[in-house]
Amino acid sequence: MTLLTILRVKLFDWLPAIIAVAALVIAWEVLVGVLEVQRWLLPPPSVIINELFDSLASLSRHAGTTASETVIGFAVSIVLALLIASGIVWSRTVERSIYPIIIASQTIPIITLAPLLIIWVGTDIMSKVIVIVLFTFFPIVISLVTGLRSVEQEMVDMFRTLGASPWQIFYKLMLPTSLPNFFAGLKVGAVVSVIGAVIGEWFGASSGLGWLMKIAGGQFQTAKVFAAIVVLSILAMLLFAVVVAVEKWSLRKYPPTVTRVIRLGES
Repeated sequence: MTLLTILRVKLFDWLPAIIAVAALVIAWEVLVGVLEVQRWLLPPPSVIINELFDSLASLSRHAGTTASETVIGFAVSIVLALLIASGIVWSRTVERSIYPIIIASQTIPIITLAPLLIIWVGTDIMSKVIVIVLFTFFPIVISLVTGLRSVEQEMVDMFRTLGASPWQIFYKLMLPTSLPNFFAGLKVGAVVSVIGAVIGEWFGASSGLGWLMKIAGGQFQTAKVFAAIVVLSILAMLLFAVVVAVEKWSLRKYPPTVTRVIRLGES
């Protein structure tokens, strides 16, 4: 297939989403005008687009700060999730001691911890990274544990018969088998990580899109708030796309039938 053909196929696949978004934007623009809603209360999409271009330099600078926090926090969350999930699957003692703590941590509203983190670790990037990790590591851990435990016992017995060590069974059998579940958790974490960065910036920051939204909202600059939301959405979609690309590369050796079953299971 040529590049042009691939692009046409991709565009056709995304055509329903493009039409839905276009219809929503047009309806928004028309209703705001017909109902004579004040622009400071709910700006139409045309005003938001103008704000995007007018504040492009400022939005780009703050987006860079938020993107750095998000990438670092997401990376730390992945490493932490790998260690925790491996420990839970590897040792029953670790599972009984850590699993309840992980579940209990999710019952605490993370947003209530953000002010305390500012007091404990300050307003630098560390507090934002911690908030992002608290938001993202749980779905990654749960997905990875589920994937690691999805290995059939017959496969484990076959590896043992062939003389494989526990580490070889874990590295060559369990980890590859868990990849579909692992990437499912990463997709959730990729989107949620941006939310964590924004919440961390709300409570203590001097830059970032979350900080910009907080300042602009207090000054009733609603168009700038929506412009920051658009940039945040783009950041989340880019991070999600990176995870999808890595997933496709990692699962390239899977048989096509298995890949289709995986995708059907996720849909």
